[in-house]
Amino acid sequence: MGIFTPSTCDITLVECAAFIYFPVHRSLAAFREDSWFKSLFVRKVDPRKDAHSHLLAKKEDNNLYKIQFHNVKPECLEAYNELCEGVLPSIHEDPEYPCELVGTWNTWYGEQDQAVHLWRYRGGYPALTEVMNKLRQNKGFMDYRSERGKMLLSRRNQLLLEFSFWNEPAPRPGPNIYELRSYQLRPGTMIEWGNYWARAIEIRQQNQEAVGGFFSQIGSLYTVHHLWAYKDLQSRENIRNAAWQREGWDKIVYYTVPLIQHMESRIMIPMKTSPLQ
Repeated sequence: MGIFTPSTCDITLVECAAFIYFPVHRSLAAFREDSWFKSLFVRKVDPRKDAHSHLLAKKEDNNLYKIQFHNVKPECLEAYNELCEGVLPSIHEDPEYPCELVGTWNTWYGEQDQAVHLWRYRGGYPALTEVMNKLRQNKGFMDYRSERGKMLLSRRNQLLLEFSFWNEPAPRPGPNIYELRSYQLRPGTMIEWGNYWARAIEIRQQNQEAVGGFFSQIGSLYTVHHLWAYKDLQSRENIRNAAWQREGWDKIVYYTVPLIQHMESRIMIPMKTSPLQ
């Protein structure tokens, strides 16, 4: 049996310290070297001299869009629809209000018991402000808001601009179903998304299914909404599958998927008074 002495104990501690220190030291050095090496390949931010809203939005008009998502109490959905159908078209048709109801829907697949309304303000933010000020003086609308509030669980909205390479949404005869595909992009990738989709929309316009493309300005930022129209779910399936047979579609999907943080699809049915049927 060995006898421990101060000298042997000291040597043992030194050896232990060396055993612990040098691997850790080498590990940290390797980590720093590896981090430095990887930093050479980090994608650099491309400096811009203009906001992406100016680069991607249409220049020939000054349209601003508002999209509203209303989550309705399940037992109130029918009454809610009747209330909206009695009030929203009157605002749409009144020339005193510089706004148009683009479309109004109930979600069929996706988030249930939900209504989606899309408005266009011709004249941008001043038009939006004018409409809001006039509606506050409109007793019928204020009564509508009060009654609507009793039927809702929650609501949210976003202010949007339309991509320059999409057609402006126009009324459509029905019957159609509509798909709203919403993408939450990684910050700083909106220009890249726009560059790819300026080419992609040429592929997806062949069946006239593309209704409108928008990106957010206020609300949840770096959000993109693509609105599509189909005759039915089977037509949607056929058209989407056919896109993969066209040259370039696979590459566009390959390069745009990494730009997305989250995506969501809603299948929607138009309300009776929706201009998009």
